[in-house]
Amino acid sequence: MKITEIIQGTVTSPQGFLAGAVEAGIKYDGRLDVGILFSERPCISAAVFTNNRVQAAPVILSMKHVQDGKVRAVAVNSGCANACTGDTGMSNAIETTKLVSDKLGIPREQVLVASTGVIGTHMPMGKMKHGIEKLKLSPDGGHALAAAIMTTDTRPKEIALLVEDSTGKYTIGGIAKGAGMIHPDMATLLCFLTTDALVERDFLRKALKKAADASFNMITVDGDTSTNDMLSIMANGAAANEELNSTNGRVFQEALNRVCQYLACSIAADGEGATKAIQVDIEGARNVAEARKIARNIAGSSLVKAAIHGNDPNWGRIVAALGRSGAHMLEDNLEVYLQNIAVMKNGLPLAMDKNMLSKRLNTDKVLIKVCLNIGRGKATSWGCDLSEEYVTINSDYTS
Repeated sequence: MKITEIIQGTVTSPQGFLAGAVEAGIKYDGRLDVGILFSERPCISAAVFTNNRVQAAPVILSMKHVQDGKVRAVAVNSGCANACTGDTGMSNAIETTKLVSDKLGIPREQVLVASTGVIGTHMPMGKMKHGIEKLKLSPDGGHALAAAIMTTDTRPKEIALLVEDSTGKYTIGGIAKGAGMIHPDMATLLCFLTTDALVERDFLRKALKKAADASFNMITVDGDTSTNDMLSIMANGAAANEELNSTNGRVFQEALNRVCQYLACSIAADGEGATKAIQVDIEGARNVAEARKIARNIAGSSLVKAAIHGNDPNWGRIVAALGRSGAHMLEDNLEVYLQNIAVMKNGLPLAMDKNMLSKRLNTDKVLIKVCLNIGRGKATSWGCDLSEEYVTINSDYTS
């Protein structure tokens, strides 16, 4: 078994996938804002969507299209979320799938549509139509597509892994966007994954859900979730490997988890106004579910995030966030570590050099570890610090 990261890998690194993006004027700032991802071969597909009760037209339509698992294309725009736009919004989402269907020569039901941007504004369909018509697809177009889906992101997020196992050789690639409105179930994001592996559809669906639970549902920036979140994967079988399923798909699952965790961590580290990435490791919880609950609670605590921003080793905030998670714990068993330095053991504080630890926190990545010592549950969550810049960004987002 071998899993290797592809240098400058992206969503079009797997065989048979094309992408492209153009500047259609939806963002009004000259950046790429309309793109398409396409498989030249028939695919099986799966997707995960937002749990927000308010769902944008693209989400509702894409939920319907992915049901038969035969999606071959994704049309995406940034600058307009097409959310809370009523019947007109749905008509515009449907029209977008028709435009892509005509361009690619595939049924419109095989097209997903994804949008990100300001909620409550109607899609400028003239610009969307013109953008789709002039857009050109290529095997190198994944990089442009990764840029086109950005909103307040400061950098594109993309990766591809080459996998070699007993079933053959195949590639998994992906791109994602997200910087604000990030919180579990799902975080505010768009993520598009591809693979040239031959995969059984039911296994693909379950594998995607497992990967999402261990990655995108474990990141937080600000406690908000969106109306437009979408995570999709297309598998076209171009690698001609032995078909992957629940029996022989362990390595595929591991690689898919790694792709999703890389993209999720990239989103958390690029949180709006962030100056530091935060990783929270939980060990010894009663079970995995409770470990995940604790990790998310600590990573999402505004007080913890503010302390980390200020290099303040105030571990009491970590313990307080753990306590309000509702997970089972025994205070006398607790251990807490900051930057791998023990600050609490057996439920009691340890002597520490506050100035030294403050200096250790003055870096771009902060590690928090909590050991509950009551079970075997483990989990990791990723987040970022809370800075003044976050308020600045979000106080005039629509200005």
